[in-house]
Amino acid sequence: MSLLSKKLGTASQIKQKPAHSLGQNIAYMMSLAWRQRRSVILLALTMAATASLLSLTQLFIVPSILGAVETDVSIAELTAIILLFTGALILLSAAGSYFSSCAQFGRIEVRLIIGAMIQNKALTMSYPDIENQNVRKKMDKASMLVTSNSAATEAIWTTLMNLLKNTVEFIIYFSLLTALNPLMIFAVLVTTIVSFSVSNYLNGWGYRHRDEESEYSRRMNYLSEKSRDYTLAKDVRIFGMRGWIEDVYDSTLRLYRSFVARGERVYICGNIIDVMLAFMRNGIVYYFLIQAVLKGEMSAPQFVLYFNTVNVFTSGIGKIMTDLATLRKQSLDISAVREFLDYPETFKMEEGIPIIPDLKVPYQIELQDVSFRYPEAEKDTLSHINLTISPGEKLAIVGLNGAGKTTLIKLICGFLDPTEGKVLLNNTDIRSFNRRDYYRLFSAVFQDFSVLDVTIAENIAQTDENINTPLMKRCIDQAGLTEKIDRLPDGVETHIGKVFEDGIDLSGGELQRLMLARALYKNAPIIILDEPTSALDPIAESEIYNKYSELTDGRMAVYISHRLASTRFCDRIILIAEGSIDEEGTHDELITRNGHYAELFEIQSRYYREGGVGNEREEIPCFF
Repeated sequence: MSLLSKKLGTASQIKQKPAHSLGQNIAYMMSLAWRQRRSVILLALTMAATASLLSLTQLFIVPSILGAVETDVSIAELTAIILLFTGALILLSAAGSYFSSCAQFGRIEVRLIIGAMIQNKALTMSYPDIENQNVRKKMDKASMLVTSNSAATEAIWTTLMNLLKNTVEFIIYFSLLTALNPLMIFAVLVTTIVSFSVSNYLNGWGYRHRDEESEYSRRMNYLSEKSRDYTLAKDVRIFGMRGWIEDVYDSTLRLYRSFVARGERVYICGNIIDVMLAFMRNGIVYYFLIQAVLKGEMSAPQFVLYFNTVNVFTSGIGKIMTDLATLRKQSLDISAVREFLDYPETFKMEEGIPIIPDLKVPYQIELQDVSFRYPEAEKDTLSHINLTISPGEKLAIVGLNGAGKTTLIKLICGFLDPTEGKVLLNNTDIRSFNRRDYYRLFSAVFQDFSVLDVTIAENIAQTDENINTPLMKRCIDQAGLTEKIDRLPDGVETHIGKVFEDGIDLSGGELQRLMLARALYKNAPIIILDEPTSALDPIAESEIYNKYSELTDGRMAVYISHRLASTRFCDRIILIAEGSIDEEGTHDELITRNGHYAELFEIQSRYYREGGVGNEREEIPCFF
């Protein structure tokens, strides 16, 4: 057995109790629909009543006509009966179709509202939860459950409507059958319930193994998407990846075929048992009804009525049980959605001390004996950090990859809370503040910055309305993008990306300048630059940093750069090594100290002097 099969087999055996019961989930959907779109509930009730009347009309039409023929009614009366039933069937069918088309829009709207709730939760929830893999799985599952008309968040209305309709019909048909032999009714009930229970269990094999099937589908879809991903086209051809990708896909496909074959064998057994029990049930019904006709206890119209009633009654029992089983499955899905929506916030996102950013306020950030360890990590990423960033200070954080620089930035920005110690803003623990307000203090450019497939103006202003055009153009000029944008036919209205429109692609350096313009546009009192110029050459990076130093004059600014010389203009530089502050001081002080900073600086200087950056090596010495 492959490792994938073992993992899937183990996962399929794990059962988790849903966070919400069936009744709670129905009440939740009812309450949501009542607040947002009441027509969903009203139309479901109307459709159930219409469908029940249609079913009863279909049940009585043949016995009524046969009864009229037996009593020798006139042609006119027989015609009137036929026309009456025909008109009722047409009217009820038309009404059902009309109500169904009307109901669809409301149901879709409720599903989309839930989708918007999931999106809002994902965009606003506490940052540590976004990095938590268990939470991400909950989010991904919840997102999948609002993507189609067949999703539980929409399909549950059809199930509830059918359940109500079938329950009403069951009561009516059962009352009609009370006049028949109780033994026959008992036999019908037993065979129907046994047939449904066995078939439902066997046919539910796929649902019970849905996680296994989902994993196969997810892997095959992933490989299919990667094969069409144009960003991989060069690697596929250079490294000959085609055979490797096809082999992985084929091995997953073989496992999936085996999975499908197992399921088909189970389904065939279920169908055979269902046919045998249906044959037995119909035989019992025929026996009792024919005996009643032969004894003169039942007329031909009554035979037709009762036989059809029994058939509808038995199918109705199966439908009710199917509806309940479907409703239970849908409830599990809705419970999964609610589990994500109800996930508790780690931070005070709606409570806490409010903050109004003010450029005139002197902000100080202090880390007191701060340590941080990521969940399930064996050791601390940062250990016992003591650091005070004074108002208006320009601080550089340098160090080797993996030293903890970005984690330190996340703690300062309030994306993470320390495992030990405190982060203070003006002598107040940031955990006491409204975290959304705290984020408003910062303007930042991170390594993994985001660019949306919208216009340049919208990417800078992070909105599509009330854009401050003069401020935006000033920020573009300060970031060094004016010449590039002036050459574009639509200027700042040029669309970036080609997902939705035929837009343009910017180079890595141009994108980073765009992000600098966005940071300037926000005009926040604290500036964070987490290696924002990695796509620029050393000279361009030095120019950007020096210019940025002028633009942020008087505001607290924190810089991270892998090029040590880029941050020599800063008031203070700290070197992070093995999760602690190894050295700190100005550039000149650290060079004079001749410690690790000086050693790293010399290595980088030698790299550039010896031609590490190609044709620019003659210009590099003046950079240092």
